[in-house]
Amino acid sequence: MSILALVIATSGTSVAAAGLLGSDDIRNDSIKSVDVKDQNLKGRDIKNSSLGSMDVRDGSLKARDFAKLPTGPAGPAGPAGVGRWALVDASGAIIAQSGGFTVTAGYPVLAPTATDAAGVRANGNVYINAGEDLSNNGIVATIALQNTADQNGDTITNGRADGPDLNPEFSGEIAVAMCQPGVVNCAPPGTGNTNHLVVSPRLSDGKVTTDGNRKRFYVVVTGS
Repeated sequence: MSILALVIATSGTSVAAAGLLGSDDIRNDSIKSVDVKDQNLKGRDIKNSSLGSMDVRDGSLKARDFAKLPTGPAGPAGPAGVGRWALVDASGAIIAQSGGFTVTAGYPVLAPTATDAAGVRANGNVYINAGEDLSNNGIVATIALQNTADQNGDTITNGRADGPDLNPEFSGEIAVAMCQPGVVNCAPPGTGNTNHLVVSPRLSDGKVTTDGNRKRFYVVVTGS
């Protein structure tokens, strides 16, 4: 037996590899982590269900360590989105947007009627298809300044002309609403539905705009 002990002591792992050592030859709880080479243990070396939560360091497991993660219950609905927006230039064309808007009619001239021989009843408005039913949405519009266009011929485009209503590049009024027959009637063909909105930019005195003094504007649909 003394010769076998000497062989075991001097041969180390080679003896174990030769099958001379078995689990019965190792005292329980005598093997420590320092006795095992890093990354040397495989899944097959660990008895099924032998590891518990106390054997795993907190925060050490990653998603990739699990074959399949359990699905928890659905959480509460989040808040409504901030909405969508579009920037419309003085010609009534969309020049920038978050998506989903198209202009159906920009400052249109319509077919004459008995009360509107010139067909200009909608000529001060821009009609926009929002691509969705707006019945449960908010709609906001605001004038966008345009300091590169001299709208009154005074050569002052920085908004600092001294006097009332002398800075049309920076001022104006605007109204917006969802098209809704019987509430807000929209005249151009195809706009009489709740997918459309109408925007009416005006001069500071409330008069309708015409070619040469049209306003740029932003429109925002909230809650989309």
